Amino acid sequence: MRRMEFKMERTGLLKEGDILPVTESRLPDSWYYTLGKSYAMSANYSFRERLKSAEGKVVEVKETPRGYYVTVEFEEE
Repeated sequence: MRRMEFKMERTGLLKEGDILPVTESRLPDSWYYTLGKSYAMSANYSFRERLKSAEGKVVEVKETPRGYYVTVEFEEE
């Protein structure tokens, strides 16, 4: 299992247990991921850190002083 954290701008869009698709996008030197219908966005990842799964399960939604964050679990080989 692999866990990734996504930044979300608004609360109430997701709940624990939701299974959502993930879209991979490429920058010149890295990749980033968008969760569901643009609910949240990941940090940038290098080639070696690329995600292999197409969907994941929300395991935590939290509010911090820096904003809302979603932790998603993926089944990785």
